[in-house]
Amino acid sequence: MFITPMVPVRSAAELSAPKQTEQPQKAAGGMFADIFHQAINNVKETENEVSQSLYQLATGQLDDIHTLTIGMSKAAAAGELVIQLRNKAMESYNELMRINL
Repeated sequence: MFITPMVPVRSAAELSAPKQTEQPQKAAGGMFADIFHQAINNVKETENEVSQSLYQLATGQLDDIHTLTIGMSKAAAAGELVIQLRNKAMESYNELMRINL
């Protein structure tokens, strides 16, 4: 009877070899895209929190209304941030397009 291991068996060469943990450096466009993704994810999260609070209010599970109003203010601020980021990006793009080389 043979017992199958749950963890794959590695050779001695694989265990002694150093692991490569090099991460490629991100270009400036990648960091800018990350900022947009984080801002959009923040908007999604705050809107989900507001939806959950509204559901709790409708079902009578929400004891404090101020939690809902604070969440709504956070969602509005997060939405405004994304809009301002987009506006600044568009202004920068238009300015770069006006530059004559």
